Amino acid sequence: MRNSIVRSIKSLTYSSSSHLIRRRGFATESVPDRKVAVLGAAGGIGQPLSLLMKLNPLVSTLALYDIANTPGVAADVSHINTRSEVAGYVGEEQLRQALEGSDVVIIPAGVPRKPGMTRDDLFNINAGIVKGLCEAISKYCPNALVNMISNPVNSTVPIASEVFKRAGTYDEKKLFGVTTLDVVRAKTFYAGKAKVPVAEVNVPVVGGHAGITILPLFSQATPKANLSEEEIKALTRRTQDGGTEVVEAKAGKGSATLSMAYAGAIFADACLKGLNGVPDVVECSFVQSSVTELPFFASKVRLGKNGVEEILGLGPLSDFEKEGLEKLKPELKASIEKGIKFANQ
Repeated sequence: MRNSIVRSIKSLTYSSSSHLIRRRGFATESVPDRKVAVLGAAGGIGQPLSLLMKLNPLVSTLALYDIANTPGVAADVSHINTRSEVAGYVGEEQLRQALEGSDVVIIPAGVPRKPGMTRDDLFNINAGIVKGLCEAISKYCPNALVNMISNPVNSTVPIASEVFKRAGTYDEKKLFGVTTLDVVRAKTFYAGKAKVPVAEVNVPVVGGHAGITILPLFSQATPKANLSEEEIKALTRRTQDGGTEVVEAKAGKGSATLSMAYAGAIFADACLKGLNGVPDVVECSFVQSSVTELPFFASKVRLGKNGVEEILGLGPLSDFEKEGLEKLKPELKASIEKGIKFANQ
């Protein structure tokens, strides 16, 4: 799943006329045309995410949208010799053009977190942005898969669901909170501690996408490693505090933009593969769920032609993970309710 992006850099050439992908040493294979829209494409996450989506061989049309500076980003990215055609759109009057015909819409729009700023501080600004963008999605591409990156994801996904419900376009199988960065971090930190190759590591991360609502299931990590309980607790805390670690390391001059762009590209790639009928595409995501009593919850999800094909259960949890699950529920519940309230006010 991760390798297609890397391969596209190293060994892929594309024919936009025949829509065929030619790999050196491999047979030629065709892929469907797919349009991806990035809303917030000129921002700190949006620019590297746009670059990574331009490198993805599954994308035939890439629409980049923001309230300013998008034409420059689009011009820059468009010079890369890969399959997709790129167009930049700026301002509300061009949002319709950006969205129409989209198969996947990725939303990194919003302001970044700064030192001392909690995810709640981001809420009023980003919630308003998300609400407006989702109203446009419901009008212009109601069948698209929506990948929500804008924080706080625990609230912005419920906001989006309420907007779509009000418009009569809500499909629970097509709305995703992108929690892939939590998985990326958990894999990286686990591999470092367990002294195993990171490319072989898999760690499910469930719950939500903020602080203690992030629950990595290291008891289910593969390959298995003989880590102590204290090491597992430390890895869990580091995964939960990964965003703060980056904000502090950047000394107030940025947040986790590059790693988030990578994670967003990985999840969008999974969505595209699911749409194209690739079997057994599984990623963790924050979706409408009955895995717990909460209306939204992140867990492993099987992706397919309709978006969510199956929401997978939590599996066996350690005592530490069971305790973490119960601790996260009240905070996640409050964030979900906050989003629903905002959308309906």
